[in-house]
Amino acid sequence: MAFRYGEYHDGPDPLAPPYDVRAALDEMGDAILSGSTPVHALRDLLKRGLPGAQDRRGLDDMLKQVRRRRRDLRERGRLDGTLEKARALLDKAIGQERAELFPDPSDEARLREAGLDALPEDTAAAIQELSTYEWRSAAARQTFEELRDLLRREVLDSQFRGLRDALANPDPEAMERVRQMMSDLNDMLDKDARGEHTQADFDAFMAKYGDLFPEKPRNLEELVDILARRAAATQRMLASMTPRQREELAGLINQTLDQAGLSEQMRRLGEALHARRPDLAWNAPERLTGEEPLGMGDAVTALEELADLTQLETALRQDYPGARLDDIDEAAVRRALGRSAVDDLEALKRIERELEEQGYLLRRRGKLELTPKAVRRLGETALRRVFSSLDAGRRGDHDQHDAGSAGELTGSSRPWHFGDEQPIDVVRTLVNGVRSGGVAIRTGQERARTGQETTRTGQDNARAGRDDARAGGRAAVRLSVDDFEVAETERRSAAAVCLLVDLSYSMALRGTWAAAKQTALALQALVASKFPQDAVQIIGFSNYARVLQPDELAGLDWDMVQGTNLHHALLIAGRHLDRHPDFEPVVLVVTDGEPTAHLMRNGRSAFEWPPSSETLELTLSEVDKMTRRRATLNVFMLAADDRLQEFVDEVARRNGGRVFSPSAERLGEYVVSDFLRLRRAR
Repeated sequence: MAFRYGEYHDGPDPLAPPYDVRAALDEMGDAILSGSTPVHALRDLLKRGLPGAQDRRGLDDMLKQVRRRRRDLRERGRLDGTLEKARALLDKAIGQERAELFPDPSDEARLREAGLDALPEDTAAAIQELSTYEWRSAAARQTFEELRDLLRREVLDSQFRGLRDALANPDPEAMERVRQMMSDLNDMLDKDARGEHTQADFDAFMAKYGDLFPEKPRNLEELVDILARRAAATQRMLASMTPRQREELAGLINQTLDQAGLSEQMRRLGEALHARRPDLAWNAPERLTGEEPLGMGDAVTALEELADLTQLETALRQDYPGARLDDIDEAAVRRALGRSAVDDLEALKRIERELEEQGYLLRRRGKLELTPKAVRRLGETALRRVFSSLDAGRRGDHDQHDAGSAGELTGSSRPWHFGDEQPIDVVRTLVNGVRSGGVAIRTGQERARTGQETTRTGQDNARAGRDDARAGGRAAVRLSVDDFEVAETERRSAAAVCLLVDLSYSMALRGTWAAAKQTALALQALVASKFPQDAVQIIGFSNYARVLQPDELAGLDWDMVQGTNLHHALLIAGRHLDRHPDFEPVVLVVTDGEPTAHLMRNGRSAFEWPPSSETLELTLSEVDKMTRRRATLNVFMLAADDRLQEFVDEVARRNGGRVFSPSAERLGEYVVSDFLRLRRAR
């Protein structure tokens, strides 16, 4: 067998790795955290394209190509090219005839000249009168036949793409074959309307006339679609002309079909196609602005492509209710943009499917929602971004290497020191003993006779050990204090972590809301991955405070209410710390405003701005309780406000915590690094 290798052209590379949908989710994450819904975030991703996915184009790039193609087609030429060429050939034939008649002094010649002078201005009417004229000039007769051949080819090409080339040379048998084809086609459509058509009928039709259809349709529906779009484009061409041009061209079409014996068959075909595809824009005018005159077949082709591009542009915009990528016709994409665009579209569809099939997106009650798996992924991504911006020296760690025997093994060991409680690393201890030469070999006879041991070292020791082992002896290792090693362990002290996030509307106005959500997700991911023993609670607060579950963080929106109730948030955080009395308390507050609300005894929120003294007193009272719990309270201030600065300074004075003023872009870095610093210090 012979094998031939070459570049693969028929679609995407079959050996290319599949696109990682997690990267697609990461791209959606920024939009979702900024407040966009999952469905809009997905649409934005599909419009931008897939980064790192073999340069796959997005819908916006395809849309730009479609619009550029439409502009080029409109500027390609004008629609009256066939009329202009027909008029030119008609004038040429008349001129040649006049040149033949001029030298003849007979009355017949003068009568013929008078008849030529009386021809109507309408091209179709003039051609109709000259169809029975007896030409004196052989050149004029040839030019007129050339005109009729041109019209026949152009008219049929406007209905059947490719017939112009098939009829390039006048051939009665070729025209008879076209007439028979149209008759068989109409019969097949009638048979299909009665429900009697089969694929075998279509295959037999294509076997007989397949060369007349360069599109190579696979079934009757595809053939109907091809013919209907072209017939509709012909009607749009007529609708786009001036009334006079329309009348002249329609007359030429009717004359040509009558002379070819195709009028009745074309009428039947047009009615059948219109009935099957009434959705096409049959009479919508389209303007071409180019200067080059286009033949009738070329003009119809241009209008057909323009109609395809118009529909494709609507589908690619995806801006109508319920829009899906499945609405985009791949055949239209292939015709307009080529095979590579079809591959790009399929890649986009695959991403949309895979995000659902792999459990990142869920359709519930017609809405697209993030799954817990997707939220965890967004948190991990946010955490990676935070760590990528931290210097290695600032990241710190939480491990405690001088822990007791209750710690977790790290896999490493170190020399034993007086007071160590870690378990002995037996293997490394014995290896140290052998390397130091402390090996004693005893045979059974020696133990029985003297009860003493002989110590050998170095090569003698090894040789004797082998000999005694063959003789049934037993080897022992003599250890010194320096040989002992202990297994290194670490104790991960548990922490009760509270992250208090401001949900007030001002966070959205200042553009810090997405950063706050991303920070919360990053901290949640950090605790879940590196500190699973910690108890983390994320609390959002506006006019009231509430505990936020990890799954709702990504889709969480700000509250369009008045009030920054830090008092209520600290109450909830205190309960969380009290439920874990043996855990190390960590409290972090992210806010852009001073407290303006507090929780009253009846459970309702009281708002007042500027803040009332009662609000400040109750909030600072909860700060004092945090201090008595030995919980350091660090505040991340996202606004340069004098009142806020004054308040957080008082919090720091009472609690001993720190105050940070990071930019929104570095909020996650500040919070995570501060959390790690607190864990390391503890």
